[in-house]
Parts: sequence; C-alpha cells; structure tokens
Amino acid sequence: MHIHRHPFIPWFLAACLLVSLASASVLAADAAAVSGQRIFYTGHSFHMFVPGMIEAMVKSTDIQGHKLAGQQGIGGSKVIQHWQVPDEKNSAKKALISGEVDVFTMAPHLLIPDEGITNFVNLGLEHNPNMRFLVQASWYLFDLPAPEPGQPDRRIKDNAQRDDMKIADLQAAVDGWRTKIEAQVAGLNKQHGKPCVFIVPAGDAVVKLRAMVVAGEFPGITKQSALFRDPIGHGQGHIMALVAYCNFAAIYRISPVGHTAPERSVNAAQHAILQQIAWDTVSKYAPAGVK
Repeated sequence: MHIHRHPFIPWFLAACLLVSLASASVLAADAAAVSGQRIFYTGHSFHMFVPGMIEAMVKSTDIQGHKLAGQQGIGGSKVIQHWQVPDEKNSAKKALISGEVDVFTMAPHLLIPDEGITNFVNLGLEHNPNMRFLVQASWYLFDLPAPEPGQPDRRIKDNAQRDDMKIADLQAAVDGWRTKIEAQVAGLNKQHGKPCVFIVPAGDAVVKLRAMVVAGEFPGITKQSALFRDPIGHGQGHIMALVAYCNFAAIYRISPVGHTAPERSVNAAQHAILQQIAWDTVSKYAPAGVK
C-alpha cells in the first residue's frame, strides 16, 4: 500500500507545537488546582506500563499529594482473575479495604460483563464512598474479534498484516467491545446512584493514531505494523505513550498536553500529537467523566 506525503503534516506539527507552548501557563494553573490522587492499578499487558509513565508525568506538574497506592498486574488477565487472587496475596483487595485509594483502574480482557469489575466497585465504595473506578476499553487482540461459527477468521496472524487493515473495521471492533463495557458501567452507576465508574477510551485513541498513519499524517511512521511488537497487539512506544496520556487525562481530568511520558522512542513532535489525540478522545467522550 502506497502512503503519499500529505501537505497537512507540517501544518499539523506546527499547530501541535504552538498549542503546547501557548498552553503551558494554563496547564500549570490547571495542574496546581488539581488534588493529587492515590491510585491503584490492576490490569494486563495492554495497561500495566501505564503506572510508571503516569508517575513520571505527574512530576512534570504542580499536582500535590499524588501517590502510587500500588499495582497488581497479571498477563492476559480478566478483571475477575484479579479478584480471585487469594486474599492473603491480593494487594488490590487490601488496598481497597484500607480506604486509602482514590482511583482504582481495571482493564477487561474481552469477557464483558466481568464480575470482577462489579466486585471491586462494591468493595471499594464500602470503604471509600468517594472513590472513582476507571475501566480501560482497549484495542482488540489480533485487531478483530473471533468470528462467528461458520464465518471466516479475519484476525491477523502476522504483525505485517496490520498494514492492510481497514480503519472502519478496526473502529467497528472497538465500538462493539466498548459498547458492552458501557452497558456494565452504566448499570453499576445506576446501582450506586451516582457516577463512580468511568471508561478510558484507549482503543478509540489507538484507532485514531492508526488512521493518521494510514493517511500519512503522523511523522516518522508510515506503516500500522510499526506501532506494534507482535500480532497480539502489544504496542511499541507510541502506543504506550498514547495510552498513558489517555489514562492521565481520565485520572486527573486535565489535558496531558505539555506533560511528556518517558518514552525515548517517541520524539517531541510525535509526543505533542499523541497528547492531543488522547485529550481530544477522552475529553469528548462523556463516560470518561472529564467534562
């Protein structure tokens, strides 16, 4: 597939850099006005690179009182697997029972509804009624869902096959998975009589990045496959930084523009674009709870 050079690129890069510079004082004021959060992270490999990046990003702000309350990562895990860790080893449950967590993250793995989400929300609110819970709606493993019986399997078998994927198909897959998460989250918020569970639309942001690559509008990356390490969907640095920016925006409800994640494989111009993609995606998505 031929990717042509698009005249939009220089203008977009300049615009992103100008926005970053012009917003610096506003961002500092926003961050200073934000209360630090005590955050506990649970999840799988599409999420557990986020804590370290968030820690570094917060250091670039004036946010006071931020604390990493802990993390519990399990490869390829459903949320229910985190719940089922024996109590004596379950750092997530211990943290919630302490009441000393403000934000608790979860990352489902296709199974929705996931009873683990419900269980953690109920336990957390019992000990801290002001808690917030973030559920990351990720991108699809192997790009697309498993086929229905009798239908062809369109999932990728090799990372290079990503270069032929259609953005509309990727978005449809993300929409289907996210819609299921939205239904469970809406039910929990109704059950508790308030918005306490929110969604981080990371999958949507990843599709937006891939669309920019296909259109020739993301500098330095010309193939979708360059964004990933394997056919499963583990991201290279650009994906990881983008997802960290999405989570930062959802946790602190301020723009990540100007607060750079520690990913050296991403240059300054690329970071500026990724920050803007994340902010546009999260801030305009109501279930993220930013606005």
